Amino acid sequence: METELRLGRAGPLTRPFCQRAQISPCGYSTLLQRAITDFGAEEAFGQINGRLHEHYGITVPTSSARQITLRHARQAQALRVTTPAPPAIEQVITEIDGSLVPLVEPTAPVGAGAQDRRRQKRLFWKEVRLCAAIAVGRTRPCYGATLGTTVEAGLLWEQTAQRVGVGPHSRVHGVGDGAEWIAEQFALRFGAQGRYLVDFYHASEYLAAAAVACARRDPQAWRQRQQRRLKTNQLDAVLAALTPHVEPVPTAPPARHTNEASLTPVRDCERYLRKRRDQLDYAGALAAGLPIGSGLIESGHRHVVQRRLKRPGAWWTEANARAMVALRVQRANGDWSAYWQAIPNLHN
Repeated sequence: METELRLGRAGPLTRPFCQRAQISPCGYSTLLQRAITDFGAEEAFGQINGRLHEHYGITVPTSSARQITLRHARQAQALRVTTPAPPAIEQVITEIDGSLVPLVEPTAPVGAGAQDRRRQKRLFWKEVRLCAAIAVGRTRPCYGATLGTTVEAGLLWEQTAQRVGVGPHSRVHGVGDGAEWIAEQFALRFGAQGRYLVDFYHASEYLAAAAVACARRDPQAWRQRQQRRLKTNQLDAVLAALTPHVEPVPTAPPARHTNEASLTPVRDCERYLRKRRDQLDYAGALAAGLPIGSGLIESGHRHVVQRRLKRPGAWWTEANARAMVALRVQRANGDWSAYWQAIPNLHN
């Protein structure tokens, strides 16, 4: 003990305050790291200092705040917080959809100067596939997200539904757009216990595009009439209204951008609805009090993914985007406190 008190002399030293506060010299305590990561998960890295100063009266370098946030985001991605299995429930609503996030990839050759590395980069967009599941009668959904393949998204979709209580005898009500991979993964993951529905408003977009050609005088009234028919499962009546106006098959359609209007909107609508006949049971869903729109997942994309990753001017490396998405999902699922209890004390 006499040796420990001779601070500043040769030999072993001890720093009682550092030990008690659980920090190392020039480091950050676990509590400070938690506060930094808390702000970094919600705000741009450059805004963390302002929040720290407002709430705690301290400041840290922006580079350190960024590094700490991303390090915990990567740990959140790797660490699986285990929760008790919920009791199996009777009915679950689950949805899935994709949202593009901005990514950057350096293309400068190895050994290039710093200036070249800044200029030689590729900017592109990649889809984050977000799924949500919620037990009927409850208000808080559970989320899962991946930048991986459709198979990885399907597996995550199943795990997310199981987390809210899907069991062998549960009924699963799925809603999504008309993407074939979504319907395929739903059938693969939930089988006979699930019923998949094409988002009503997505189907209505096809009707709206076709309405201009089918009823030029009053396309809105025509569209609304077909929507009422869809809601009462009168698909054949909708197809009959479309058939006389189906455009001829174009022999060599000109190339067009994805944001341009289709040259064959009626043919597109007729084919879209006919191909998805088994996914249009809107009357059954409405009678059971189940949603026919994908508002749950659209809301999730806005506040889980886009609010942080699609800020103006923000571009992410794919590794950092994956980590930050994992951190955002962790917070949305209420696993924030469990994460900090699960990791060991960190000493920079």
